[in-house]
Amino acid sequence: MSQGDVSALLVIGGVFILLGVAAILWDWIEKNGYLGTISHHLDTREYLDGWPARPQFGALKTGGWIAIIVGVVMIVLALIFWQVG
Repeated sequence: MSQGDVSALLVIGGVFILLGVAAILWDWIEKNGYLGTISHHLDTREYLDGWPARPQFGALKTGGWIAIIVGVVMIVLALIFWQVG
């Protein structure tokens, strides 16, 4: 692979890692914000029982981890191609 291809893999891998970290932080902020506002309402059944579950919080975290894994794999592949080529 050419040096430009390896550089592109490194940059795209880094972007995936940054997006993954951003998604995990976004999940944490959204979850804390939601639970913080619902605890002030009169009906706190959902806050106390945790029912019904809110899947969007887990979805952001899962997507973030997937993006981080894809980014790490891309960076590792770029380093392997750089050593070989």
